[in-house]
Amino acid sequence: MSARKLGLKQRYALMTRGLDWETTYQPMEEVYPYDRFEGIKIRDWSEWEDPFRLTMDSYWKFQAEKERKLYAVLDSFAQSNGQTGISDPRYINAIKLFITGVSPLEYQAHRGFAFTGRHLRGVGPRVAAQMQSLDELRHAQTQIHTISHYNKFFNGMAEWPHMHDRVWYLSVPKSFFDDARTAGPFEFMIAIGFAFEYVLTNLLFVPFMSGAAYNGDLATVTFGFSAQSDESRHMTLGIEVIKFLLEQHPDNLPIVQKWVDKWFWRGHRVLGLVAMMMDYMLPKKVMSWKEAWEIYFTEAGGALFQDLARYGLRPPKYADVATAEAEHISHQNWCTFYQYTHAAAFHTWLPTAQEMDWLSEKYPNTFDKYYRPRYEMWAQMEKDGHRFYNMALPQLCTTCQIPMVYTEPGDPTTIAFRQSMYKNERYHFCSDGCKDIFDAEPEKFAQSWLPVHQIFQGNCGGATVPDVLDWYKLKVGEDNLDFGQSPDRKTWDEWQASKSRLAG
Repeated sequence: MSARKLGLKQRYALMTRGLDWETTYQPMEEVYPYDRFEGIKIRDWSEWEDPFRLTMDSYWKFQAEKERKLYAVLDSFAQSNGQTGISDPRYINAIKLFITGVSPLEYQAHRGFAFTGRHLRGVGPRVAAQMQSLDELRHAQTQIHTISHYNKFFNGMAEWPHMHDRVWYLSVPKSFFDDARTAGPFEFMIAIGFAFEYVLTNLLFVPFMSGAAYNGDLATVTFGFSAQSDESRHMTLGIEVIKFLLEQHPDNLPIVQKWVDKWFWRGHRVLGLVAMMMDYMLPKKVMSWKEAWEIYFTEAGGALFQDLARYGLRPPKYADVATAEAEHISHQNWCTFYQYTHAAAFHTWLPTAQEMDWLSEKYPNTFDKYYRPRYEMWAQMEKDGHRFYNMALPQLCTTCQIPMVYTEPGDPTTIAFRQSMYKNERYHFCSDGCKDIFDAEPEKFAQSWLPVHQIFQGNCGGATVPDVLDWYKLKVGEDNLDFGQSPDRKTWDEWQASKSRLAG
């Protein structure tokens, strides 16, 4: 008689939870020391519900098929010189921001989930964390492989790992993950699995991949679609973490609420770079940041927190402030980079008259009143031969590490400024959200590696701006400054001239 074929649930149980065991040479408390110090109480690890029942053998088969399709498209894109078919060469600067600011975070997530998977004694969440760790490593690899094609033709991408660790504005996303990875395993799962992957990830991937498609970047669209099923699994894992912790013990609720408040705000600050990319760096625009926020947070996030209200969990503390900031954050970020383009690893430009009309349409209550006059003034200065550069080093927020450029909620004419004292030292913040985070963990954030402070202390290559840019490995005139005079623009114009000659 032939052996009976196992069902999916039975096979999954044997290949995951069936491999677990109780340690005997060392007590479980010493093998898993990190799942108790955060104050989280777990009554029964077996109550963890796995959102996607994938065993490792199924996982490899599933991912291998996606790899074959992805690399077939990437090979075709390269062979057909797909870089010449994008909508506008300015678009490449969004890719530069992605490879230096986002792709390294995928690798950080890989390391974070691998560590977390090791330090959760429950086999269900342990397997889920290890599976996501593999996903994140794959995402980093496919993004690097995809964008490496553009690196052959455009500047600003060759030194992305080095820049991620050193360039001033990249400390914003880097510090986000440094903070998460130095937290406990449960906080890491809330920070990345829930606050970022579930609540905020659609604001990163959906607009960016839609923008890539709209601007003729088939390669980037393809790696985005290749990761989409993984992201769906990650989002489901994120919501399972929340529900599992809240169902285990009522004492977990205030801890989880504190983490949701913190990581929503930290994630919102990181996504300010995405807001700028959507409104200013995509030549052919899909939607505004304000529209994306309304769809993916106000509507989708609102429904999510209505569902979680039965556990006693409320929406993030400063959700209303973040929603109000959607009117301003992209403009304030782009204005900052325009002023400091000499110290950025991508090019900037002033929006055209047509682009400003689009911004006026999308931001009817704010753009013409607060931002159009500024761009028109800078355009006149450029015309007069006095292009404006801000040569002063900006004060940074101790928590999010963004320059203090954001304005008070409800008053776009006044810079927001908060401060706290800790051990006779004064620390500065861009918002109540960032101040709250510092005040809850001052001993952690007092150690922040703030780029401007490090420059003043002589720890960034030397005492002059050229010294610092050399330490960044930023090639002056190639990687930075205005797009209009860049080698990237010259290369693009040569391609277009060649096309015209061949067509004529």
